[in-house]
Amino acid sequence: MPDLSPDDTLALIRSRRTIHLFDERPVDSDLIDAALEAAVQAPNHRRTRPWRFYVLGPESRVALVARNTEMVRSGKGEEAAANKQAAWSRIPAMIVVTSLRSDDAMREREDYGAVSAAIQNLSLYLHSAGVGVKWSTGGITRDGQALDLLGIDPAREYVAGLLMIGYAATSPADEVRSADAVTRRLP
Repeated sequence: MPDLSPDDTLALIRSRRTIHLFDERPVDSDLIDAALEAAVQAPNHRRTRPWRFYVLGPESRVALVARNTEMVRSGKGEEAAANKQAAWSRIPAMIVVTSLRSDDAMREREDYGAVSAAIQNLSLYLHSAGVGVKWSTGGITRDGQALDLLGIDPAREYVAGLLMIGYAATSPADEVRSADAVTRRLP
């Protein structure tokens, strides 16, 4: 077992927050690779290993930002598009995470759970290194043009999320959360 106490683990989990605004410092590719190794350690029923990771390089990021900007422009106007483009252009790293499709509805559901656990592993690993993550399921993750751009075949896999990765420009406020409000103890 690792030399990490349960209290240390809980402190890491409690301190992780979704980052909405990143500074422009690059995230080392070796750190991203290590986070992907953490991701694939997630539990997965029947060992399906349903996750697929698309690590976007500079060209892919520029193309995705352009497509997202176009989508925002058509729905919310020029000012919103310019703001979104500026914010997304500062994001140092992006990973699109997909889950393999299945003809078996229960398996597809179990696989999505496994992919979610993989994303949490990746997020916690990066958080332990001082790097933040935002897990987005916005319209860009379902847009046919964006999927084509990334080489994702929607008949074979679906996007579980777009992970935006970088160092936080601002620190999110701490939240007090308790399991008591959502826990029911049965006899």
